[in-house]
Amino acid sequence: MITLRLDPSLERSIKNTAKSLGVTKSELIRRSITEFLNNTETPSPWELGADLFGKYASGQDNLSQDRKSLLKEKIKAKRS
Repeated sequence: MITLRLDPSLERSIKNTAKSLGVTKSELIRRSITEFLNNTETPSPWELGADLFGKYASGQDNLSQDRKSLLKEKIKAKRS
């Protein structure tokens, strides 16, 4: 259950529209919310993290290609 406060003019508009469509105010509001949610685009993971990607650069442009050899070097350096 959701309780919602509306200004009088919006409430009047909802009442009049619901009456003209032959549905209850609740049904009109349910339909409106459903339509809004269906038409709202969900951002992609890339869009959500766009401000974080590349924020901390290592200065090395070969990290994905040479990851195995770089990891071996780090482990070797740690052990010595």
